[in-house]
Amino acid sequence: MRRAKTTTVEGPAAAERARSLAYGIADGVLAVPQVPDTPVPAHATDRDGRPLLLVPSAAPAVAALAAEPDDMPATLRISDVAPVTFADRIRGRAWLHGWLSRVPDAELRAAALRLSHVHPRPELLDLKGGEWTILALEVAQVEIDDAWGSAALEPEEYAAAAPDPFVAVEAGVLTHLDSAHRDELAALLPDSVPSGPVRPLKLDRYGMWVRCTPPSPDPPASFDVRVAFAEPVSDLHGLRCVYRRLFARATQG
Repeated sequence: MRRAKTTTVEGPAAAERARSLAYGIADGVLAVPQVPDTPVPAHATDRDGRPLLLVPSAAPAVAALAAEPDDMPATLRISDVAPVTFADRIRGRAWLHGWLSRVPDAELRAAALRLSHVHPRPELLDLKGGEWTILALEVAQVEIDDAWGSAALEPEEYAAAAPDPFVAVEAGVLTHLDSAHRDELAALLPDSVPSGPVRPLKLDRYGMWVRCTPPSPDPPASFDVRVAFAEPVSDLHGLRCVYRRLFARATQG
């Protein structure tokens, strides 16, 4: 994960970034003491940011929880992988530490609907056959490490934040920019930045990161630059307006 050239510009707070990672788009792994790690094919959060984890019913973590259902410590490890292909695609990581439990039967439908909203894969949400189990993690502490830096968060700070408004559509926006607007992205950078390919790395309501690869040395050493918006945006209409203004200003010199 490459550090930013500068972190003095306005951007999302650590709690907001953690809630965005926990939202469910990024890959997750469940770690429980003394049992093998469990890949989590789908996870989401409820309104308070409590992670809901879809795991195979045969996973050792599920058996360990059945044997010791009270106060089972666990960690959800999240790796934020860029949707655009790079040599190094890890944009950040988060660790959500807390206490694991099974979702009660009375709450299963709501949990499954929440998961299906983030992960529209019906085969993962068919709980009738017993192949899958939904677990919940009561968050006790959160750690995050990304381009902005590292931070540790208390559960109240994490729960009070909200995920970035573009977390669910970011992948589509970035892949579109990468396929159709690379020249415009390059034009957004100041003259002091060495020329070379510029590709979109990460988007949030305050701006975006782009990855620059100068033509030399060999092999090229890429670095990340922040492109800040004039003001935060909250929806796709606002985002389109920002991009139109940025691209028009860049092409006019």
